[in-house]
Amino acid sequence: GPEKVAGGARAMADPCSFASPDCCRTRHLYLRCRADFGAQALRGTAAFTARAEREALRCLVTVLDSRDVQVFKVTVNGQDAKFVFGEKHSYKGTPLEITFPFELRRGQEAVIEISFESSPKSSALQWFTPEQTSGKKHPFLFSQCQVDWVTFQISVPKELVALMSANRDGEMPDPEDSSRKIYHFSQNVPIPCYLIALVVGALESRKIGPRTLVWAEKELVDKSAYEFAEAEDMLKTAEDLVGPYVWGQYDLLVLPPSFPYGGMENPCLTFVTPTLLAGDRSLSSVIAHEISHSWTGNLVTNKTWEHFWLNEGHTVYLERRIGGRLFGEQFRHFHALGGWRELQNTINTYGDKNPITNLVPDLSDVDPDVAYSSVPYEKGFALLFYLEQLLGGQDIFIGFLKAYVQQFAYKSIVTEDWKKFLYSYFKDKVDILDKVDWNSWFHAPGMPPVKPTYDMTLANACVALSQRWITKVKETNTNILSHVKRMQEVYDFNAIHNSEIRFRWLRLCIKSRWEEAIPLALKMATDQGRMKFTRPLFRDLYNFDKCRDLAVKTFLEHRASMHPVTSMLVGKDLKQDQ
Repeated sequence: GPEKVAGGARAMADPCSFASPDCCRTRHLYLRCRADFGAQALRGTAAFTARAEREALRCLVTVLDSRDVQVFKVTVNGQDAKFVFGEKHSYKGTPLEITFPFELRRGQEAVIEISFESSPKSSALQWFTPEQTSGKKHPFLFSQCQVDWVTFQISVPKELVALMSANRDGEMPDPEDSSRKIYHFSQNVPIPCYLIALVVGALESRKIGPRTLVWAEKELVDKSAYEFAEAEDMLKTAEDLVGPYVWGQYDLLVLPPSFPYGGMENPCLTFVTPTLLAGDRSLSSVIAHEISHSWTGNLVTNKTWEHFWLNEGHTVYLERRIGGRLFGEQFRHFHALGGWRELQNTINTYGDKNPITNLVPDLSDVDPDVAYSSVPYEKGFALLFYLEQLLGGQDIFIGFLKAYVQQFAYKSIVTEDWKKFLYSYFKDKVDILDKVDWNSWFHAPGMPPVKPTYDMTLANACVALSQRWITKVKETNTNILSHVKRMQEVYDFNAIHNSEIRFRWLRLCIKSRWEEAIPLALKMATDQGRMKFTRPLFRDLYNFDKCRDLAVKTFLEHRASMHPVTSMLVGKDLKQDQ
């Protein structure tokens, strides 16, 4: 296969990708393209510098991940190069093999330029028709792909705005087409390629801090500016905890409702879901999370997706430290305990023997989109929270985190690098560290071997109230459904549009087999596409015999307008795709 040509056996091979980074180092990506909404295609050229890293000159084939992309021409230092596509793979895409027209010696660099056009099916791009946006007038495009120095220029219809995970370097009329504008961007901090993001839409902005604009369609921009007003306080707190913010600007972009995640930490421009717009800033922990990625994830990056917990566990830890500073230590513990319960739910769903619930899973034959769950987030956080308590408390542990970020900034690492650094930082506490059951934490499925200690003050109030309802059910010997109906009378949950509360309420209704909730649950599952909500709602509806067929029918009707990853995963959940 192409990987063998690209340099034989590889140290630290990435099972989720065809790319072969250890034989060939790429840097300075220069992208020029044009967004064609009619054809739903991105056309242009991508140029990058490649350097031969190895003694053995077998790296004459560059293997790139390309999902549904047409390539017209490839040049190396201006000379035409031969290229062929390898065999298409279900989730890695198609490898593109480029044969250099001359030998590239070790340490030598060459500029490779690829002329390409994406297809409307490309899973890294989502094209929206005007009907799928808030304003209903203009189309919308965003990239979701999970390099040193990026320079980018893009031509778009002049009534639209282009944004990137980079600094905005201005705009100008397109000299070739008066109906279009060209936007320029540059990213001077080295970033991994999954953080290169692009969006085009009818966007407006509001300034909410010295380094922060909020971007959204005009229908949502003021609401968004209010919702995310704490961003600067969170940035300052994070800087205080782990060191300076190196990215300059920190903007936020509210995407259309089908965006599949709570947020995506694209540098300089965090993408967020509109389901955070609760009206009372109560869901701002997602903003704290994305801000925290500016250090853990974007500055120190997991080398492969098997070590995803290094990105997410540390980011959840930092997110909760920010929450603790701003809203008190009990608040931090309340969220930490909520995370432990979320981990229990995930492990119940997957099964406690399922290797996908390992903190460091083997992804050899697994699509990382399918493996995605709360495990790297919450098992990762639980390990760090446990270590904080073991090693002497939060002030001591934040010293380690700050040093870890400094040590590995601008690098991609694996779990072993993290562990070695932990041992060297706490060299006076090796005896304590040796008592940690590392093998179970990293390589065993199910719940962690140890549960950290949680302050229960805030949780106890919730537990006491839920116990009153549970006691009533037992005392009156009535079924759950009548009590769920009574909850609606007392609290009027159907009128609440906070997405997190509504999601939990509707799941409770469906699990209690309340038929009147079926249309409400279907509506929430399809009005937005955040996988955290859409997947469990569809699963619950599918498991309720009264509405299984309707759930499948509704999914099939909405499938075309869903994000490709959401569509694929809900399709699996509803047994539509094997």
